[in-house]
Amino acid sequence: MINNVVIAGRLTRDADQQFTGSGIEVANLSLAVERPFKSANGEREVDFINVVAWRKTAEIIRKYTRKGSMIGITGRIQTRNYTNNEGRKVYITEVVAEQVQLLGNKNEREDVQSNSQGNQSESRGTTPEDAFDGDSSIDISDEDLPF
Repeated sequence: MINNVVIAGRLTRDADQQFTGSGIEVANLSLAVERPFKSANGEREVDFINVVAWRKTAEIIRKYTRKGSMIGITGRIQTRNYTNNEGRKVYITEVVAEQVQLLGNKNEREDVQSNSQGNQSESRGTTPEDAFDGDSSIDISDEDLPF
């Protein structure tokens, strides 16, 4: 069975960051995603997609995004339900983010990083660009290729 979702859009608000009782970071966010066609009146319609991210993915969203940030999400659709105070069953469908891609420019991400809450007490950490240390060469042998 296949359950795979890829979406790109803008955050409608800063992500809601929380921690579980066992200290696992979780982020709840909403992405505004334009439809690829115009409506009958010539305007683009927008879908608002609820997304939940866990652990390192949630941390990246906390550190490098804010309302209006353009991001790409790869994940899966999940449906859950609960009974509300009125005794009615409520169903929630959301995307569980497994990977996040920061689509804004580098200056936008640096601005978010320098203005993030609690940045003064927390170490700066590494940015996605730091992971490559400026070396763009990759050593791959023919044996590593799947074809």
